Amino acid sequence: MKYISTRGNIAPINFKEAVMMGLATDGGLLLPESIPQVSPETLKEWRTLSYPELAFAVISLYADDIPAADLRGLIDRSYATFSHPEITPLVAVNGVQILELFHGPTLAFKDVALQLLGNLFEYLLKERGEKMNIIGATSGDTGSAAIAGVRGKENINIFILHPHLKTSPIQALQMTTVLDANVHNIAVKGTFDDCQQIVKELFNDLTFKKEYALGAVNSINWARVLAQVVYYFYAWCRLPEGAEVTFAVPTGNFGDIFAGYLAKRMGLPVRKLLLATNENNILSRFVEAGDYSLGQVVQTVSPSMDIQLASNFERYLFYLYGEDPAHVRAAFATLAETGRIPFTQEEMEQVRTEFLSCSVGEEQTLATIASFHKETGYILDPHTAVGVCGALEKVKDGSIPVCLATAHPAKFGDAVQQAISTPTPLPPQLAALEGLPSRCEVMDADRSAVKRFVEEKAGQRH
Repeated sequence: MKYISTRGNIAPINFKEAVMMGLATDGGLLLPESIPQVSPETLKEWRTLSYPELAFAVISLYADDIPAADLRGLIDRSYATFSHPEITPLVAVNGVQILELFHGPTLAFKDVALQLLGNLFEYLLKERGEKMNIIGATSGDTGSAAIAGVRGKENINIFILHPHLKTSPIQALQMTTVLDANVHNIAVKGTFDDCQQIVKELFNDLTFKKEYALGAVNSINWARVLAQVVYYFYAWCRLPEGAEVTFAVPTGNFGDIFAGYLAKRMGLPVRKLLLATNENNILSRFVEAGDYSLGQVVQTVSPSMDIQLASNFERYLFYLYGEDPAHVRAAFATLAETGRIPFTQEEMEQVRTEFLSCSVGEEQTLATIASFHKETGYILDPHTAVGVCGALEKVKDGSIPVCLATAHPAKFGDAVQQAISTPTPLPPQLAALEGLPSRCEVMDADRSAVKRFVEEKAGQRH
């Protein structure tokens, strides 16, 4: 299996190289040259597999340059850190299926990919005799999950940028209380988009990228998306044979829902993918009105979705444009110049065969948490509530709505308490964070300042 860039200006590379490259050197995102197809017979066989077995079956289709025994070992080690035997259990509640993706070390869906990616990085760096400096931006959960994936690992430093005072307090503590020598937190005075822009600019500085061996853990890294493809298959395998399914995905960066799109392209029987956003609704505006135009980021009770520029959207556009990298390059040149990407009627008709969409406001999010809890006793975190609200409103075609639960509700305790008037009990690993010493560098949204900090800290450990 070889990988190419959405922008078409790199020679094909193998899986190991794709993991280490992160962002393609031409500024695009990496994708497989072709999408493996899974037959109905194979899908039937997969229904009996455990999560690690299914992860191996899916990932090995894309990672054929890692020996099978080594890949199995990496996968088994990654999911041994999860607290639930099923890794991502499916729970039936009130007419919907909740796919719980929060049983990893940091209680967020990002653990599913980042536990694996941390182990992959360590394995590949040891094989190559190299070191790496990971730089990533987070709106909340990616940072803590990435840190948990690589803390203390050999040959790796990690630098995580998050918007200062714009994550939940617990999300901030999960990052800043990790004091391992290879972990560096940077609180940027600005938005997540500011953080993400700095990271992209550092990766596009090819001299700096090469000199400091930059690596990516954001969902621009292909291995992140690939690991997330697995739980779509796992959820389907836990439903009755022949069931029609619509996946409701709360998303800000388009990575999680793009993994579902890939699963569908591979042959998973998915009726529709429901793209659910909060007030930062550039993606739902795109699906509903063909309007992909940048606006101002609004701060909400679902901060991990407080994003305008969705990194993984470029991967979907590559397929929407018939795998034409010149069209992709032109679209992003237009976006840079005008702040929007226009779409034809034919393109939008194609989009609507694949996606439903909704935008869920603050009051509606809190009301969904409250009503769902009152009716069932089940507590939703505010991001999951956005997806559940969308599913209850939009899935009317008889298919089974599977709602991705992206975080444990205790990670967003203030919002949940606002909705249900009682505090969410803290799991032991979150309760233990209170009062711990923390370390974090607060900086302006200035690429040069971040670059100097990386040079200084990385230089100390070379």
